[in-house]
Amino acid sequence: MRSAHIAMVGIPAISHVLPGIGVIRELVARGHRVTYANDPVVAEVIADAGAELVPYTSTLPVADHDWPDDPIAAMRIFLEDNIQLLPQLEAAYGAEPADLYLYDIGGYAARALAERQGRPVVQLSPAMVGWDGYDEEVAVHLRKLPGADAYRARFAEWLAGNGATTTDVDAFSTRPARCLALIPRAMQPHADRVDDRVTFVGPCERPGPGWERPAGAENVLLISLGSAYTRQPEFYRRCLAAFGDLPGWHVVMQIGRHTDPAELGRIPGNVEVHSWVPQPAILERADAFVTHAGMGGCGEGLVAGVPMIAVPQAADQFMNADRLVELGVARRIDTAGATPDALRSALLELTADPEVAERLGRLRAGSRAEGGAVRAAELIEAELGRG
Repeated sequence: MRSAHIAMVGIPAISHVLPGIGVIRELVARGHRVTYANDPVVAEVIADAGAELVPYTSTLPVADHDWPDDPIAAMRIFLEDNIQLLPQLEAAYGAEPADLYLYDIGGYAARALAERQGRPVVQLSPAMVGWDGYDEEVAVHLRKLPGADAYRARFAEWLAGNGATTTDVDAFSTRPARCLALIPRAMQPHADRVDDRVTFVGPCERPGPGWERPAGAENVLLISLGSAYTRQPEFYRRCLAAFGDLPGWHVVMQIGRHTDPAELGRIPGNVEVHSWVPQPAILERADAFVTHAGMGGCGEGLVAGVPMIAVPQAADQFMNADRLVELGVARRIDTAGATPDALRSALLELTADPEVAERLGRLRAGSRAEGGAVRAAELIEAELGRG
């Protein structure tokens, strides 16, 4: 495969950058020039993967996570961001088009640019994808919400004037020409109804620091609510009450940058508290995981083969939590019911159940067999060959 210029267009939410960063690193290792259009706030992560940052200004509220609860309002925020993003991409890639464009589900202005330039384009999805019947089972309900008609009219107007060849709103927003899903197939609803434009490559190994299991730790529990929903001091106090001084357990708890450890009170001797941790590295050596059930964490938990206590906070996390329960490898405990007793009981029951361990072994093997970053890079190169 000849060296090519591959352009990735992402959004500055770290939960969207990290799932695909292993793919970027693999493409660079194969000798391709990879540019990455994103807000400079994530420049360090991009540079560590060997890509060249193409800076743009984003209007997404990722700094303070001030997202509206209304789904149409949230979709409108993404649309307006892409409308203002497209001219920035044109300025960066108009004179020197990439050979192929990759884009995150939130950076779909890249699809419009690629179609205008006649270049191949591949979506990298860090979340579940659409399936045959999605429009009738899910999208139809969104279209009935207040503001949906105005949103769709605005989207259609933008498509009609931006040079994209796909001008139908539904086709453009939910049916990518080619998609690599960076999630385990096991986490996909109705996976048997997903068409062959989508390939599940599973979670992609990403660069990061390692982690050593403490000497003498009989069992390790990781607690993390990801990057966006970490302002939860009361929940962390409940975790300390549930797992602090629990015989045989060493606990690693990530609390994010918005919670002061001083708010938590006494930290038991078997607990270490951090604002950030190398989650994949810890999970590889952990025995259980308390997670908010973001898709990234769910995938990493399955690849590591650890039972999970899912405490969903927002968005798709409730559906993800239910899917983990369906797979027989997790307990769902909503925040209001996450008492110390409930958390402790779930941990001890999950980790003592041999059937849970057997299911996790099969899911771990299946997720790893999907190929990860290497498989994703091979498929991207195949699209280059067709371009």
